[in-house]
Amino acid sequence: MFGRYFEEFEVGQVYKHSIRKTITESDNNLFCLLTLNHHPLHSDNSYASGSEYGGIVVVGTYVLSLVVGLSVPDISGKAIANLDYEKVIHHLPVYIGDTVHAETEILEKRQSKTKEDRGIIYVETRAFNSSYKKVLTLRRHVLIPCKMDEK
Repeated sequence: MFGRYFEEFEVGQVYKHSIRKTITESDNNLFCLLTLNHHPLHSDNSYASGSEYGGIVVVGTYVLSLVVGLSVPDISGKAIANLDYEKVIHHLPVYIGDTVHAETEILEKRQSKTKEDRGIIYVETRAFNSSYKKVLTLRRHVLIPCKMDEK
């Protein structure tokens, strides 16, 4: 079985996601191409080397997407929907070659007001780079089915 039911989440739990991802140049380039983000900070070594970052910076929205993906088995594997994303903070840049890992804390949970077969969890996910420095934080509400929903 993939994911968790609403009843399995407890406020205060922290899930240290076991999946990690080392970001390659190809990952970053493909994301730039798919999203039409052609800023030279993300793809031009000469330009990026002369910037305050000293090298190519991985696209922030790729890091966001990756971090959400790392959390899927533990948090949203059974989700009906991710209802929102909020308070996205990029604490530090992520570079090609960084290995990103994440953890998610359950901040709140409540039963749905309109349907008894589901509930909403409110979580904060924190991502870290290869040096274990926090690079990203985000919060989201996730709509999760209750156990009684599946037979």
